[in-house]
Amino acid sequence: MAANDGHVPSYGADPLSAAVQAQLRILLDAPQAQVFLVSTGTAANALSCAALTDSEGMIFTHRHAHIVEDEKDAPLFYTRNAELVLLDGADNKFTAAALKTAITYTKHVCQLDALRGMVSLTNVTEAGALYSPDEVAAIADVAHQAGLYVHMDGARFANAVSALNCTPGQLISGVDVLSFGGTKNGCLAVEAIVFLTPELAEGFADLMKRGGHVTSKMRYLAAQMMAYLDSGLWLRLAGQANRMAKRLSDGILAAGGSVAHPVQANEVFATLPRSAHDKLHAAGARYYYWPDDPSRTGPADEQILARLVCSWATTSAEVDRFLAQLS
Repeated sequence: MAANDGHVPSYGADPLSAAVQAQLRILLDAPQAQVFLVSTGTAANALSCAALTDSEGMIFTHRHAHIVEDEKDAPLFYTRNAELVLLDGADNKFTAAALKTAITYTKHVCQLDALRGMVSLTNVTEAGALYSPDEVAAIADVAHQAGLYVHMDGARFANAVSALNCTPGQLISGVDVLSFGGTKNGCLAVEAIVFLTPELAEGFADLMKRGGHVTSKMRYLAAQMMAYLDSGLWLRLAGQANRMAKRLSDGILAAGGSVAHPVQANEVFATLPRSAHDKLHAAGARYYYWPDDPSRTGPADEQILARLVCSWATTSAEVDRFLAQLS
């Protein structure tokens, strides 16, 4: 409502947008960073990729990264079909050593003296795993030695910072562009694209405009981000989600279920018998089977993996009701 009061310029030239940019620079300990707001995580990731590479470049990333499996090739659309180089690793993480091997192999096979392109890592990963500050820095070091830029998909960046108990700046050492998430942690529709290497932002405003992502009433995106950052709300919300996931996973294990990945943030990948899933759904639980919907019928003891995500709004009472049904 405050953002709707009075008269201000459009397209991000308003004081509130400027204030949010300044606040993110302080938060990330990046005084020279260039900051742009968009309304979706897919836009943040795809436009970030397009800023760092083009059709002649390569994107090194985990084969199960969100930009590979969940964005309908939006990064490839915006980069005009950059080549994906897919890496493996447990819990949807890749290591600096794996990246170095992939870079060496790619240069050999493609007979290249130098590579063009970028590395993209996701923190928290799609399997709920965390990259530590040291792991991020090591990956960035390998990438930069090869002449590649580094992008971090931070749709759950708040959950990572909260879980690792580090500063935001410590978690982005060596990162060139950060997709700073808001929507998965309570905002209505806002993400920030933060150029930690500011010279890479040259021409980015034009790229946003051509892609249809320059909002005339940008102050409404800024208002969300300002409230999100105010007084550490973004970390309190993430902390609540992380705590509820730990409570949920502990209860599932106590009831005899199992988890497919370590529960490090707010996602729980639980394996339960079909009979338990049926009981939970009948009681009103809503979640995804993972990775695919199984048939609706089958043996009651058939083990089925599900993805359970706790949010900023998940309560202890909701988790306990879920666990009571499971028990």
